[in-house]
Amino acid sequence: MQKSVRYNEGHALYLAFLARKEGTKRGFLSKKAAEASRWHEKWFALYQNVLFYFEGEQSGRPAGMYLLEGCSCERTPAPPRTSAGPAGARDALDKQYYFTVLFGHEGQKPLELRCEEEQAGKEWMEAIHQASYADILIEREVLMQKYIHLVQIVETEKIAANQLRHQLEDQDTEIERLKSEIVALNKTKERMRPYHSHQEDEDPDIKKIKKVQSFMRGWLCRRKWKTIVQDYICSPHAESMRKRNQIVFTMVEAETEYVHQLYILVNGFLRPLRMAASSKKPPISHDDVSSIFLNSETIMFLHEIFHQGLKARLANWPTLVLADLFDILLPMLNIYQEFVRNHQYSLQVLANCKQNRDFDKLLKQYEANPACEGRMLETFLTYPMFQIPRYIITLHELLAHTPHEHVERKSLEFAKSKLEELSRVMHDEVSDTENIRKNLAIERMIVEGCDILLDTSQTFIRQGSLIQVPSVERGKLSKVRLGSLSLKKEGERQCFLFTKHFLICTRSSGGKLHLLKTGGVLSLIQCTLIEEPDASDDDSKGSGHMFGHLDFKIVVEPPDASPFTVVLLAPSRQEKAAWMSDISQCVDNIRCNGLMTIVFEENSKVTVPHMIKSDARLHKDDTDICFSKTLNSCKVPQIRYASVERLLERLTDLRFLSIDFLNTFLHTYRIFTTATVVLAKLSDIYKRPFTSIPVRSLELFFATSPNNRGEHMVDGKSPRLCRKFSSPPPLAVSRTSSPVRARKLSLTSSLNARIGALDLTTSSCSSSPTTHSPTASPPPHTAAVLESSPADRAGDSTELSPCRSPSTPRHLRYRQPGGQAADSSHCSVSPASAFAIATAAAGHGSPPGFNNTERTCDKEFIIRRTATNRVLNVLRHWVSKHAQDFELNNELKMNVLNLLEEVLRDPDLLPQEKKATANILRALSQDDQDDIHLKLEDIIQMTDCPKAECFETLSAMELAEQITLLDHVVFRSIPYEEFLGQGWMKLDKNERTPYIMKTSQHFNEMSNLVASQIMNYADISSRANAIEKWVAVADICRCLHNYNGVLEITAALNRSAIYRLKKTWAKVSKQTKALMDKLQKTVSSEGRFKNLRETLKNCNPPAVPYLGMYLTDLAFIEEGTPNFTEEGLVNFSKMRMISHIIREIRQFQQTAYRIDQQPKVIQYLLDKALIIDEDTLYELSLKIEPRLPA
Repeated sequence: MQKSVRYNEGHALYLAFLARKEGTKRGFLSKKAAEASRWHEKWFALYQNVLFYFEGEQSGRPAGMYLLEGCSCERTPAPPRTSAGPAGARDALDKQYYFTVLFGHEGQKPLELRCEEEQAGKEWMEAIHQASYADILIEREVLMQKYIHLVQIVETEKIAANQLRHQLEDQDTEIERLKSEIVALNKTKERMRPYHSHQEDEDPDIKKIKKVQSFMRGWLCRRKWKTIVQDYICSPHAESMRKRNQIVFTMVEAETEYVHQLYILVNGFLRPLRMAASSKKPPISHDDVSSIFLNSETIMFLHEIFHQGLKARLANWPTLVLADLFDILLPMLNIYQEFVRNHQYSLQVLANCKQNRDFDKLLKQYEANPACEGRMLETFLTYPMFQIPRYIITLHELLAHTPHEHVERKSLEFAKSKLEELSRVMHDEVSDTENIRKNLAIERMIVEGCDILLDTSQTFIRQGSLIQVPSVERGKLSKVRLGSLSLKKEGERQCFLFTKHFLICTRSSGGKLHLLKTGGVLSLIQCTLIEEPDASDDDSKGSGHMFGHLDFKIVVEPPDASPFTVVLLAPSRQEKAAWMSDISQCVDNIRCNGLMTIVFEENSKVTVPHMIKSDARLHKDDTDICFSKTLNSCKVPQIRYASVERLLERLTDLRFLSIDFLNTFLHTYRIFTTATVVLAKLSDIYKRPFTSIPVRSLELFFATSPNNRGEHMVDGKSPRLCRKFSSPPPLAVSRTSSPVRARKLSLTSSLNARIGALDLTTSSCSSSPTTHSPTASPPPHTAAVLESSPADRAGDSTELSPCRSPSTPRHLRYRQPGGQAADSSHCSVSPASAFAIATAAAGHGSPPGFNNTERTCDKEFIIRRTATNRVLNVLRHWVSKHAQDFELNNELKMNVLNLLEEVLRDPDLLPQEKKATANILRALSQDDQDDIHLKLEDIIQMTDCPKAECFETLSAMELAEQITLLDHVVFRSIPYEEFLGQGWMKLDKNERTPYIMKTSQHFNEMSNLVASQIMNYADISSRANAIEKWVAVADICRCLHNYNGVLEITAALNRSAIYRLKKTWAKVSKQTKALMDKLQKTVSSEGRFKNLRETLKNCNPPAVPYLGMYLTDLAFIEEGTPNFTEEGLVNFSKMRMISHIIREIRQFQQTAYRIDQQPKVIQYLLDKALIIDEDTLYELSLKIEPRLPA
C-alpha cells in the first residue's frame, strides 16, 4: 500500500499566514468543484509560488494550497448556460471572467477559476504567470547553454595552457644551452686578452691611421650597399615581390572578411534558428534548418583555422610561405561539393519557410542585427559559392608574380590544379542537377504528379502555350473557328517537350497544372508527327485554311489502346516551325538511339555503350577537346572545351545529334566562327561524306560481329546478317500524290528461336480522307530479304532510262526486274546499313532506276543517304528557328538556296528527303514570315490621330492593354544575336545592340511619362488620384503578365521627386499602398529577381519579362568565364549557359498578345511632349512641397 506524502504542516500554516498578510494577490474567486458544474466562492491568497485558498476572508486555516511552479494560465470561454433561471442572472454569469491553471503533467486536474471583473481576472492571470517561474526557466536554459559554451572554452584554454607549458619548458632548455655557449665564449675571450693588451702599446699615430682607414672602409661599404639596395628596389624582381606581397595582404583581408561573414551566418542565423526549432512552438523544423544551412558551420571552422595560419605567416613577414597552408586546406575543401550541389535546394527550402509568418518575422528580426549591415540571409548563403573560384584567381595572380625558381612555385601550381579540378567537378555536379531540378519543379507544379519526370535521362527542351482542337472523329476535324473565344479559352494548353515525352496540361487559376486524362502524357516513341496537311486530303485542306496553316497533328498509337490524334494550333507560324523542329529532332534522336540499340546489340558484339567507349574521340580528353562528366540527351559526354573543328565534327557526326548541342551551337556559333564556315562544313558533308567523317567513326558505323567482319558484302547465308527489312505496301499510292510528311517510329522487335526481325515500318497515307491513322505494321518475316512494294516495282518497270548519279558506284547499274521475283534477291545487310536506311527515312518509296535491294548493298549509298538526312536536319532547324540569320545575310541565304537546289537535283534523293528539301526551300523563300506581328514603326505610323486622348479620359484597362502591347512589340523585336558579347555595355552599344538600347529607352520614356503625369497636377487630391490610377494600371499589367510594365510604373513612383511628396502619399488609400507593396515585392531585384523568376515560371505566355534580369545573368556569365581557354579552345560550357538564357527569352518573344490597337491611347503613350526631364521634375517637386526647415 502506497504511503501518503508527509509535509511540514506548521511551516505551511506559517506561509498561509504570510500569504494573508503580505500576499502578492488576494481576493475572492469562484473555484469549480470536482462535480459537474458547481462553483464555490473562496478567498485566495498568492504568496511567492504557492496559492492558498480559505473558506472566508477571516478564516485562519487554509482549506487547500497549490504549487504553481511550472504551470501555465490561460483564459477559457464561459460555459454554456441552460435556459432555466431569470435572464438577468444568466447575463451576469456570462459577463464573468473564466480562466484555468494547467499544471503540465498527467494526473493533476486543472484548476478552473472565475471572477466578477475582467480586469481582476487579467491581474490574477499575470500574477499566476509570474509565480510559475516560466521566465526563470527560460533564462536558466539560456544560462545552461552559456555554461556549456564556457566549459568548452575552459577546456580549450586548458589545452592551450598545456601547450604553452611545454613551450616554456622548451624555452628553458634553450636558455640553458645559450648560457653554456656564453660561458664558452667568455673563456675564449679570456684567452685572447694578452693579444689585445699587446696592441694597446702601439703608436698613437698608427692608431689614428687605422681609425681613419676603418672609417673609410665603413663609408665605402655603406655606399656600395646603398647602391645595391637601390638597384634591387628598381629591379623587376623587387617589383614582382611587392605585387606578390600585396596579393597576399589582399588575400588575408579577403579571408578575414569571409570568416566574418561565415561567423555572422552561423552565430547570427544558424544557432539562433536551432534554438528556435527546439522551442515548444517552433517556427521551423530541425530538418529545414539543416537543409538551409547545410555544412556551413564546418566550413566556418575550416576557414577559421586557415585564417589563423595566414595571420601567423604575416607575423614572419617578409618571409611569406603559403604553399604548406594550401596543402593542409586542399583535402578539406571537398566539403564545398555538398554545399554547392544543394545550394539551389537550400534557397528553395528557405523560400518555402518564409511563407510561415512566424518564421518570416523571426528572420527579419535576425536580419535587423547591425552586424548584418542590411544584408539578407540569402546573401550570406551565397558567399561560399564564390570562395573556390576566388582562391583560383588569387593563386593565378600569385603564380604570375612568383619566380620559376621560387621554393614554393611547384606547390602553388599543384594547389591551383587541384582547385581547378575541384571547381570542374562542382560545375559538372551543378549542371547535372540543373536539369533534374527543372524536371522536379515542373513535376511539383502538376497536381496529379508525373512519374516520367523522375527519370534522370529526361531532358527539358521547351514549353509554351498551344491551342488543342477539341474533337477528332473518324479522322475529320470538328468544324471550329480559330477566332472563337471558347476555343481559345477552353482549348488553351500548357505543353512541355522533353527528349522522350510530350506533356499536355491545363493550368488552374492558382498556377497549378493538371494533366489531361486522355493524351496528357504522350510517349514520343509511339507518335507520328504530321507537320503539314496533305494537299489531297479535303478535310486537312479545309482545316489548313480554317486555322491559317498553324495546326499540326500528333498521331499516337499506344500498344494497349486504340490510336488517337491530337491536333494542336500554334500562335504563329514561327512558333509552329520551332515546335516542329524540336519535336522532330527528339523523334529523330529516339529513332537513332533505339535503332542503334536494337541493330548493334542483336547483330553484333559491338553494343551502343561499347561503340561509344570504343571511339575515344567521344569521351576522352585530347589537346583539342575536353569533356565533362555530364551526359547529353544522346548519352554522350557533354563537351566542356573544344576547337571549332571538333565542334563542327560533332555537329555532322552521323551516329547521333543531340538537340541541346544543336540549339547551343546555332545560338552561339557567331562567337567562335561564322555562318559561312558552318555552311561550308554542311556542304562538304553532303558532297564528300567519306572524306569529312573520321575513319574511326566509319569503322564503328559499319561494325559487325568479328566472325563476319570483312565478308558482309559477299556472304548472304549467315542468319545473323541476312535480316528482312520489309515495308508494307502503301494503300493506293499514286506517283503524283505527295506522301504525308510524317515520322513514324516503331521499335517493337519480335524474336523467334533463331532470328530476330526488326520492324522499321514507316507510315504511308493514301489520298483517301480516312487514312489519317498510320497503317499497322505487318508481322515480321523469317527470311532476310529487302523487298520493294508492288507499286514501286510497277513504277520501276516503266522507267527504261533512269538517270544515274555521278557518285553512284559502277557496279550498281539498273537491271529491269523482269522474270526475277523480289523474294529471290538476297543481300547481306550489316546492322549499320539497317540503321542508315532508317535514318535516311527508308520506306517512303524507292527512287526510279534502282531497287532497294541493290542500294542497301552499297556502303557509299548508305552513307550518302544518311549524310543527306543529317544536312537537311540541321538546315531545317537553322532555317525554322534562326530565320534572322538569313534575313540579315543575303549571301548566306543564296548559298543555302544553291545547296538545297543541288540536293533536289540528286537523282538518288528519297521522297522523304525531297519533301524535306522542298519545305526548307519554301520556308527560306518566304519574304514575310512574321506578317502577323506588329512592329513599333508600323504602330507609330498608324497613330497619326488629329487629337490624342488625355490622361483623365483614359481608363486604367485601356492604358494597361496598350502599354502591354507596346512593351511586347519592343521586346520581341530584339534579335537574339544582340545578347552575345555584352554589346549593351560597350562604348559603341548603339551600333552593336540597337534594339536592346531601344528597349531600354522605351522603358525610361514610359517611366518618365508616369512621373511627369503625376507632377502635372497642382493640387494634392489630383496627384493622389493619379498615383492610385497608375497603381491600378500596374496591377492590370501584372494580370496581363506584363512585368516590364509593372516595373516601369513602380520605378516611376519610387523616384525621389515623387517619393518625397509626403502630403500627397498621405492622401493615397491604404489599399493602394498595400497593392503597390505587393507589386514591388513581385518585381524586386532582391535575390537576383527571385520572386519575378518564380512568377514567370508559373505563368502562361504571352508575357513580357523584365529584360534587365536576363542582361544581368548574361553579364555575370560573360564576366565570370572567358570565351576561349589559354589553349585557344572554345568554352562550350559557357555557350551552353548563354543558350539556355536566350532560349528562355525567345520563348516569351514568340507568343504574341491578342490585343487590339487603340491609336488615340498609343499616341498619348508615345507623346514625348508630355515628358519632363529629371532635374525639372525635382525642382517642381520642391516647389509643390518645399523642404521642412531643419
